This record gives sequence, C-alpha cells and structure tokens, in this order.
Amino acid sequence: MKYPQFKFLYPIQMRWSDLDALGHVNNAKYLTYFEVARSRYVMDVYPRWNWMENMFLIANINVDFHQELKLNAQNVLVGVRLSKIGTKSFVLNYGIFSEDEGRIILHASATSTQVMIDMAERKTILIPEWMRAALESYESRDESVF
Repeated sequence: MKYPQFKFLYPIQMRWSDLDALGHVNNAKYLTYFEVARSRYVMDVYPRWNWMENMFLIANINVDFHQELKLNAQNVLVGVRLSKIGTKSFVLNYGIFSEDEGRIILHASATSTQVMIDMAERKTILIPEWMRAALESYESRDESVF
C-alpha cells in the first residue's frame, strides 16, 4: 500500500475502550491518535528534541470525519506531514487510514496549528532555526516509509 502524501505513518492500536455506544471509535479518541502520532513525528524529525526546552502548544485543531472507524479495521495508520511553517507557528496535516481488501480508507483528516512557547515566560517565541531546518529537511526527503 502506498501513502504518497505522507512520509510519516504511525500505527495505532485501537482499544475496546475507544469505542462509543454506536460501536465505532469515539470522535474524541481521534485527537488522542493525532497527539500520539504528532509526538512520534517530532521525535522522528529531530531525535534529540528536548521537550523541556523547546515546547509548543496547540492553538487550533480541525477534524473532518469521513468514514467511521471500527475496532476490526486493519492496519490503522496515522499520517502526519508539515503543511506550513511561519515565524512562531507551524501547521501539520493528518490522515487516519485503514486497509480493506487492498483499498486504502480515509477515516479522518485534520490540521493542527502549533505555536512555539517559552516555558519560563509563558510567551510565544520564534521557531528556532534548527527546528525549521529539521522540519523542512524531513519533508523534502524522497523516500516514503511504506
């Protein structure tokens, strides 16, 4: 299976407790899936990232639900990619996918805006140059993980 729009894909292990009364993954769980994949993406982009010194917060997140996700879905993956980078913030795009008989199913897509903050001052700061370079370099790679 090819996911050409995402260079980073992270497998999600769904749990029985992720389901709601309708028998599909509750919409609030999607945010957790995005959070897990986002943290793994950042660690993949820059493995030496020091979370205590370089932190961002989520300023905005938008989710579009396309098709319900059930517990028996096969090969559930969350794709993450850089969409835009500004002076103090960057935007990530997400997709939650599964496979069914050779088809890729898109269950949800999302965007989130991350704003860099100074942990001590609790104020926004510029994106460090090393971070900008790491994000841009990662996304410009030719290879795909799958």
